[in-house]
Amino acid sequence: MMTDPIADLLTRIRNALLIERPFVDVPASKLKEGIVQALQREGYIWDYEIVEQEPQNVLRVNLKYSPTGERVIQHIRRVSTPGRRLYSTVKDTPNVLQGMGICILSTNKGVLSNREARRENVGGELLCEVW
Repeated sequence: MMTDPIADLLTRIRNALLIERPFVDVPASKLKEGIVQALQREGYIWDYEIVEQEPQNVLRVNLKYSPTGERVIQHIRRVSTPGRRLYSTVKDTPNVLQGMGICILSTNKGVLSNREARRENVGGELLCEVW
């Protein structure tokens, strides 16, 4: 049993980037799919797909690199943990690297980046930071 599936997703992405893999496979869930969608909307990954397997479907995330081979995601970190949940209002949403990075939030309107959350005027649980 996994206690923190979001941290597992972020660690798998981080490890795949370190060895420059073109994609990474993670066990699928709706929350993980929402996080990956937010990363795609913000331009940090190419795309993703759900591969149907038994006993659980797999989320295949296609990672993005620059033309020179530099990874687009330089840093990815879990903010809210199962033992310490962090919530933010729309006014207090962090501005990661003065706008150069994003923070992904779980809101009542779905999983959104901090830019999208400000546009939608919602706050929520801070899941992770990416730059």
